[in-house]
Amino acid sequence: MHSHSHHHHAHIHHDNGTQGRMAIAFFLNLGFAIIEFIGGLLTNSTAIMADAVHDLGDALSIGLAWVMGGLSQKPVSTHFSYGLKRLSLLSALINGLVLIGGTAWVLSESLPRLLDPQMPHTAGMFALALLGIAVNGYGAYKLHGGKTLNEKVLNWHLLEDMLGWIAVLIVSVVMMFVELPILDPILAITFSLFILFNVVRHTWTSIGLFLQKSPDPAMQQQLQTTLLAIPGISALHHLHLWSLDGEQHVLTVHLVSDRVLDANAYQALKAEVNARLEPYRLAHTTIEVELPDEACRDEHYLNQH
Repeated sequence: MHSHSHHHHAHIHHDNGTQGRMAIAFFLNLGFAIIEFIGGLLTNSTAIMADAVHDLGDALSIGLAWVMGGLSQKPVSTHFSYGLKRLSLLSALINGLVLIGGTAWVLSESLPRLLDPQMPHTAGMFALALLGIAVNGYGAYKLHGGKTLNEKVLNWHLLEDMLGWIAVLIVSVVMMFVELPILDPILAITFSLFILFNVVRHTWTSIGLFLQKSPDPAMQQQLQTTLLAIPGISALHHLHLWSLDGEQHVLTVHLVSDRVLDANAYQALKAEVNARLEPYRLAHTTIEVELPDEACRDEHYLNQH
């Protein structure tokens, strides 16, 4: 018993929209990162240089997600029977690792400034902060509402960047009136630690999906309860729920019938299973029905190995 989701047109439409949003976010971040590097040098601000590195990392990550997202839409083939959907997941993992490395570098640069703080150019910081809020806010708006793991991760980064620029704006205004140069590295370190915490969390999610961890344990339990409630099913085993890309899930399971089935009963059971699983919108399902006292081939294989 094997079925596929019948929502392919919706997925294609969504993916094209995703690619357009990724492209806008990429060019926004790349262009602004270059402006930040120049502005950070001119203003002598550790916080701005820290965010420049972070935005450059974001731009590279978004570019990678954009390219891999496009490749992941290629149709299935003999070599890739599920298609290339997991490329999108791979890019989310690489994005997280790039940002963890970049944030660690920012911390290594910012910590020494606590011992030797230098007064930045506050007017320049103020102007760059206004531009940063506008650019990152627009990028976050374009990615808002995205359903893929990549869009969620990148939207989170852009929102964090915008909040970071709001903090830069406030600090620059404070330093216009009070000479407290140590606020600059403190801001950079605080911002980096906040980013690091969330990036590690999202990266851990990506690693779990790569290792075929259940994307939703509660949903997996609901699926088990739903299938066992079907009349004529006495037990189930080898239920596996995993995800291609964090969005499209795959289910395989062995169902045990409480009686020998003729052709009509088997067709009725298939229809009932399909109806029960429809609300879960699974991308791929593979279901084996075993008769009473029938030996499970998978159990035999596992016992042999």
